[in-house]
Amino acid sequence: MVPAESASIPHFDAIVLHMKSYDSPVDGKSYFQIEMSEIRSLLSATTSRSLVLIDEICRGTETAKGTCIAGSIVETLDAVGCLGIVSTHLHGIFELPLQTRNTVYKSMSAEYIDGQTMPTWKLVDGICKQSLAFETAQREGVPDTVVKRAEELYHSVYVNDIPLKVIAPLDLKDDLNVNGGNEVASRTIGMASQKDILKGKVQRVVSAICKKKLMELNKLGDTSEVTDLKFISIGVREQPPPSTIGVSSVYVMLRPDKRLYVGETDDLQGRIQAHRAKDGMQSAIFISFLVQGKSIACQLETLLINQLPKQGFHLANIADGKHRNFGTNDTVLKAATV
Repeated sequence: MVPAESASIPHFDAIVLHMKSYDSPVDGKSYFQIEMSEIRSLLSATTSRSLVLIDEICRGTETAKGTCIAGSIVETLDAVGCLGIVSTHLHGIFELPLQTRNTVYKSMSAEYIDGQTMPTWKLVDGICKQSLAFETAQREGVPDTVVKRAEELYHSVYVNDIPLKVIAPLDLKDDLNVNGGNEVASRTIGMASQKDILKGKVQRVVSAICKKKLMELNKLGDTSEVTDLKFISIGVREQPPPSTIGVSSVYVMLRPDKRLYVGETDDLQGRIQAHRAKDGMQSAIFISFLVQGKSIACQLETLLINQLPKQGFHLANIADGKHRNFGTNDTVLKAATV
């Protein structure tokens, strides 16, 4: 039973389901062979009037090739024109240049209840590239030492969304001189887009400014003693990860018109949805980082609003910083550019 006041249920010529596969030693077939055999049958039986349900597509083989096979299957189903749901944890599928016309992206939402992040079992628009794996492992009794070590390994490898190979190393003084745009572009390696370059630039400048302030708040002697900010990048169609739920964060929105918007919130998902609901903001991307408490978030928000324009960035909400004096002097700026 699905709770609803009314529903329009189409007539399907077939309901085609693929869920869990298994190894079959008797047949001499692996998990993935069984899955591909079932997918072959599924594709041959599907029409534009079919309902297709596929759970955890292509999880039985190595990630890269499995992701591409999954993407090709999605393209095929899209071309057929059937109605269906395909679920996956292969987040690389969202980076593939898929040729689809009818496919939409959804993710499972979560909420913060009694100090725990819990799934709501509701689908929301957009992509989410993180799971509740650590929270689930902890709730199911996996030792805390194992979970904490897993988190350390995760942050050591996956915390930075922008690969270091994309942008050539620049010293901090160059990072804060954003007016030499062509110099930055000339140092890119590979096929990095202008949006990636701007995002990396904003991230480094924000880090330099905020680490100086956090050093002062924590009464440390040098910015090297401040833990590096762990930036979260939220691209077009993406949703913030579950780790941001119920936690104070500071964010910077990179608008399509190349202006920035700086904000702070305890509800990053709701704030991003509100921004994207405005005309012309659907393709905006965001970078954010978590902080300890709303007070610090507010201070860093105002500091960034007042300091980023001095580095050549154009802000859409610069007036938000004028009602406070915090961050208006050049002390932080001078310290960051040394």
